[in-house]
Amino acid sequence: MIDQLSPSMTDATAANTQAAQQQVKANGADDKNSKESMKNEFISLMVAQIQNQDPLNPMDGTQYVSQLAQFSQVESMENMASMMQNSNVRLDNMQVLSTAGLVGQTVYVNSNEFELGSDPQKGKVELEQDASQLNLLVTDQFGQTSKVALGPNKAGDVAFSIDPQKLGLSPGQYQVSVEVAENQPQPAIMLAGKVDQVQVPSSGTNAGSTLVNIQGVGSVPFYNIAQFGA
Repeated sequence: MIDQLSPSMTDATAANTQAAQQQVKANGADDKNSKESMKNEFISLMVAQIQNQDPLNPMDGTQYVSQLAQFSQVESMENMASMMQNSNVRLDNMQVLSTAGLVGQTVYVNSNEFELGSDPQKGKVELEQDASQLNLLVTDQFGQTSKVALGPNKAGDVAFSIDPQKLGLSPGQYQVSVEVAENQPQPAIMLAGKVDQVQVPSSGTNAGSTLVNIQGVGSVPFYNIAQFGA
């Protein structure tokens, strides 16, 4: 017959539990969120659990194995999250460095609005199929439209230049569209310009998109650049 638990054994169990709790608090005092602290807390709690289990009804060993597996899974997920965060920081730094190298370079962006000064505004039209006659329609902020004839062109990229002196256009904001034959799809327009400035969000690239200031086009997000180089 198995003897009942004596008062001394009960007192020892309570003392062990209290000591384990104090150890857990001591481990987490410096940094409650650190992985080392979590590991120490887990081990302390498991040791206390083993020491203070009911001798008449001990815990199944598979439960300890299950707890260890769960802790290992949580630890692996934390390590993966930390690695992903470090990778994101490196990618952000690489993006900033590569974008900064665009200053002074010519890029193309998908846009039909631009600010015309004394210099011609260059760009290109992406034709999906041959056009017997291709025209640009340049409209100012007052609704006045000027036509730029590009002639017949085969499918592909068609370069254009909007010269304010030849067209008699005053400096200001303009929109450009393409006049094509009926039943033909409207082609995409890309405007060219040199990069004057790169603006990085004050809180880093995670706080927003890096903005690229392009002559004649204005500030656009970095990902809106469709082509690098003339």
